[in-house]
Amino acid sequence: MQSTNYKSMDIFGRALLDYQKGIYVDDIKTFSSLDEADTMALPYLFRNYGEMPQIEQKALQLCRGSVLDIGCGAGSHSLYLQSKNIPVTALDSSKGAIETCKRRGVKSTQNCSIQDFKNQKFDTLLLLMNGIGIVGKLKFLKFYLDHFKSLLSPNGQILLDSSDIIYMFDADKDGSYTFPKSRDYYGEVEFTMRYNGETSNLFSWLYLDYNTLQHIASNCQFECELVSEGNHYDYLARLTYK
Repeated sequence: MQSTNYKSMDIFGRALLDYQKGIYVDDIKTFSSLDEADTMALPYLFRNYGEMPQIEQKALQLCRGSVLDIGCGAGSHSLYLQSKNIPVTALDSSKGAIETCKRRGVKSTQNCSIQDFKNQKFDTLLLLMNGIGIVGKLKFLKFYLDHFKSLLSPNGQILLDSSDIIYMFDADKDGSYTFPKSRDYYGEVEFTMRYNGETSNLFSWLYLDYNTLQHIASNCQFECELVSEGNHYDYLARLTYK
């Protein structure tokens, strides 16, 4: 969601930066192609380790070596790792998010998209809060996984969480599902964000079931391990390059 018009397009980053400055006027509203409206409460994005879901806590416990926190948002995961003396770089395409991370004390940051980030190696790539959603469309997953390989040190790992949103669709009498013909995969969702009277451009986000992740990861020469499952169709997976 990058744009030359930062004020109007970096809705997420502007909201984070406002909250960091002590200006809490509104939460982020999200609207999706599933006809679901939701609220992203800003205080939750600034949570500490004890307030994080168990899946996120488990992922942070599994981090080793140097870490790239992809889609870092307000930097809560990076700050925790930094407090444990784990070298971490917080990366986000949102200018406001990175400025927020800096103000909160994150020492190493990168303001760019993951596709444009190159020529560095990490022992752990971390994608939390459905971080793999940045892929947008299932057809792009292989491209992203191949790029992730170029960022991994030998014996490196990818830790990611996602959700299987099949529960949002009604099953037919025979137990099968009928999905909208407008999408190639049922986990592809279109979103807009609204904050303080401004609305973002439409953007794509991917919710990925574990079996599909495992299949595509295997085709990209990754070993895929289901580390843990949450209470609402969410899971944590670890990928290691074969």
